[in-house]
Amino acid sequence: MTASSSALSQERTAVADACRRLGAEGLLIGTAGNVSVRVEDLVAVTATGAVLADLTADQVTVVDLDGKLVAGTLEPTSELDLHLGVHRRHGPGAVVHTHAPNATAVSCVLDELPCIHYQLLALGGTIRVAPYATFGTPELAESVLTALDGRSAALMANHGAVTRATTLGQAVEHALLLEWACGVYQRAAAMGRPRALDEQQQIAVIEAAIARNYGTTHPVPPAQEESR
Repeated sequence: MTASSSALSQERTAVADACRRLGAEGLLIGTAGNVSVRVEDLVAVTATGAVLADLTADQVTVVDLDGKLVAGTLEPTSELDLHLGVHRRHGPGAVVHTHAPNATAVSCVLDELPCIHYQLLALGGTIRVAPYATFGTPELAESVLTALDGRSAALMANHGAVTRATTLGQAVEHALLLEWACGVYQRAAAMGRPRALDEQQQIAVIEAAIARNYGTTHPVPPAQEESR
């Protein structure tokens, strides 16, 4: 056990807080879904069977990277292989898995979610759909890992969605963004065939975002403030 007890306590609380927020946003229902965060070589992950929208810190279990119980009194999620696979491949960070309605609906129809809006570039662009496999199986975990290659999000055929990030807050935001994008796709598809951004358009967005430091606030320069 390498992480301090105080750090683990904080992360268990953070996982519970994240679940309650996802529940409030409508991305989690009942016991469906799971969330984890890795601290050094330990992973705080939701317990199986817990009602996520009401989750408390003591319903978050701590395991090592081999899945061995380190702290907590409840068995970890049935999707533990999926979470540990992501954490082993990408290092410390967070994973969010939901059965969010828009994402799940899209996963039942598409083989990939095209890059219909530039904000999807924050997730890596086109979102792959991992082939269907029974929940909690190594086959599902492996197919999701493949779908996540080079991406921060993936859909799981006839199942749901998964996002990853270096922080828990970012992983939650990715889940919210993916759910929004899936909702936009469904509305657009109801009117016709949605347009996708081509490679050149995507490159132009990335270049503009870098040049403008897109997504952050920008203080007004002192000279402009004085001229007001």
